[in-house]
Amino acid sequence: MQPRNNVTYFILLGLTQDPKEQKVLFVMFLFFYILTMGGNLLIVVTITISKTLNSPMYFFLASLSLMDMAYSSSVTPRLLSVLFFGENTISFESCMAQLFIEHIFGGSEVFLLLVMAYDRYVAICRPLHYLVIMRQRACVVLLVVSWVGGFLHSVIQLDTIYGLPFCGPNVIDHFTCDMYPLLELVCTDTYVIDILVVVNGGLICTIVFLLLLISYGVILHSLKNLSQEGRWKALQTCVSHITVVVFFFVPCIFIYVRPAKTFSLDKSLTVFYTIVTPMLNPLIYSLRNSEMTNAMKKLWINKSRSSIK
Repeated sequence: MQPRNNVTYFILLGLTQDPKEQKVLFVMFLFFYILTMGGNLLIVVTITISKTLNSPMYFFLASLSLMDMAYSSSVTPRLLSVLFFGENTISFESCMAQLFIEHIFGGSEVFLLLVMAYDRYVAICRPLHYLVIMRQRACVVLLVVSWVGGFLHSVIQLDTIYGLPFCGPNVIDHFTCDMYPLLELVCTDTYVIDILVVVNGGLICTIVFLLLLISYGVILHSLKNLSQEGRWKALQTCVSHITVVVFFFVPCIFIYVRPAKTFSLDKSLTVFYTIVTPMLNPLIYSLRNSEMTNAMKKLWINKSRSSIK
């Protein structure tokens, strides 16, 4: 499909036009990005190397970390470039590419979080059947399904916006190319498109979020059947997952479950779930998971000993 428009590039207004504020935000977001990449990479390396972290939960956790790294990288580097160099122009094709990449990783993460909740449900509520149900092949299939779901979601988003007419202006009041800021620049009626965006974005997030709340509610209710040690371990894992779910879904639902209109709060919420949440995930999972922290300690000790030798 060929785009029908007179616009060859867009201008991203970013978060602020104040040079001093831009410098402060650049330092802050650069720090967040380094923590995001370093923390998630540490989780992936630890799970890959450690012989004790071989359960399906850690397989999905490593996959989530990889998605977080890619998801944050689809937004943060360009934002840093805007803040530091003032390069606020983006070509039409690059804007569409950013939209596609952002939504494919964000959409895949939505479905992966649902898969992780299912994994915890089976582990806690059906422990005797866990190894049979969550065998390696099943885990790979569930991961592929997550990726396919994110891909289809992103394709629909791109197909929805790509063929619409952009006649100008070409100024996007945002720091990233996303559906609602772009729809405000379309020079045609977008009522039907707005509904499609709500269904493909907001409705999916809302349904998955409700399913996650129900599943974790069932899991927490079943903890009474476990021993005190097992109950505490399962509770730690569930609290970590629920925290990530709330941080990720609540801003997304606020942004996409409404008519196609942008608000000043949207920028802050987008910063939170595209930049801050991927940074917090490694801290949440590592600090609240004793197995993960012990594996990281062993990895660090072994590395220190090898370097001394």
